[in-house]
Amino acid sequence: MTSWWRQRSRPTKAIELMKVLAVSSSPRSNSNSRLLAQAVLDGAAACGHDTELVDLTGTVTAPLRDCRICRRENGACSIDDDYEHLILKKVLPADAIVYATPLYWYGISGQLKIFIDRLFCYIGSGYPDMRSVRDQLTGKRMVIAVSSEESYPGAVSGVTAQMQEFARYLHNDLVGIVRGIGNTRGEVERDPTRPLDQARDLGLRLFEERSTDYRIDTPRSGIVWPTP
Repeated sequence: MTSWWRQRSRPTKAIELMKVLAVSSSPRSNSNSRLLAQAVLDGAAACGHDTELVDLTGTVTAPLRDCRICRRENGACSIDDDYEHLILKKVLPADAIVYATPLYWYGISGQLKIFIDRLFCYIGSGYPDMRSVRDQLTGKRMVIAVSSEESYPGAVSGVTAQMQEFARYLHNDLVGIVRGIGNTRGEVERDPTRPLDQARDLGLRLFEERSTDYRIDTPRSGIVWPTP
């Protein structure tokens, strides 16, 4: 561990403690994207935040179905896996979520896409508690951790575009995207751009990082960084 990381590992001021959940969508254990997500959590934990990492493999086992014929009579989803527990007990209470994915065919992994698709089961009008779910899905901070074998910037443009729109749709604040280059397990640790350090630093600043999305009528002073 570098001296730089030790210097940055303590919060500079008292902050409210939050819940941070990382959702890892790689089918591989100890994958590069998972390592990036864990690094974000390490930074958040250094500030005293409550952190947890969930692997989607084995948790989400089936894609979205036709809710009109799939729902049970009480409106619940009939797919028998741990998705409902993940959403209701872990995702909704979280103040920030780290979505980790490897780059697959220039997009997010299939597991993460299924995770996003199946949100419809709980925000659609057929779910009896959909208003509460919708309310709790909004207002979170979001981080994207992506690993790729290819290094050119355009390779992850599809991931960036989709997850930006996902964040906007949920009224979440996308505070950062951290990317590491690697293919074999753990190879991201040797990326000379030090993405793991970047991820830890982002975790440290997770609830302080500036996140803006101006419109033409957004009130603003014109000053980005106020004078201390």
